[in-house]
Amino acid sequence: MLSGAMASEELVARKGRLKQRYDNEYRLVAGCVPYRVGDDGELQVLMVSTPNRVDFVFPKGGWEDDEDVYQAACREAMEEAGVKGKINRASLGLWVLRSKSSQKSESPRGACKGYIFALEVTEELERWPEQDTHGRRWESPEDAFRLCRYDWMREALAALLDRMPPPPASPPAPEPTEHAGMHSVMHNAAASDRAVALCWSNDRRCHWDGRMDQDQLAATI
Repeated sequence: MLSGAMASEELVARKGRLKQRYDNEYRLVAGCVPYRVGDDGELQVLMVSTPNRVDFVFPKGGWEDDEDVYQAACREAMEEAGVKGKINRASLGLWVLRSKSSQKSESPRGACKGYIFALEVTEELERWPEQDTHGRRWESPEDAFRLCRYDWMREALAALLDRMPPPPASPPAPEPTEHAGMHSVMHNAAASDRAVALCWSNDRRCHWDGRMDQDQLAATI
């Protein structure tokens, strides 16, 4: 939830590239895959929308010279998705990021090197700096794979899944006992008797209540 004590400057996104870091001609960016694990052990990841697009992205943006790469990734998550959390400092990977129109280019011009991290979300803000242009949506990993705009996103998501512990196994079903088996036989016999009783009405013409056959009727008892 949004704290009333939040500093007003936190609701203003950084703009411009005066403090932007570069590696030769590559612009350096940092981002994260925000995630949470529910009480049921199910993993969800947070994705953000952009105007006029049906696919989704993970929050990322320029790494500036007055912050380390972890601070940059966390800042981008807050600015674009309105979340805060615990970042895992072991990156999910380093990717060369290009626009859709320049995927096959070999030139570093216009390309970025992106450091992507896992961010366990602990707080969701009601308002965030880029709320007008970035919506947010929790997705299952399966749906997130389908919605990813770029291949590097799927690779980062796969790296996150590799790190996560498997969900807790369901307890095995108890083996039937002799008493339980006898109860089942008696229950089925009683159900059969009730089904037969339904056959006698209207001048002994057999019909099934609700037009169910005998197997269907027994399955509902």
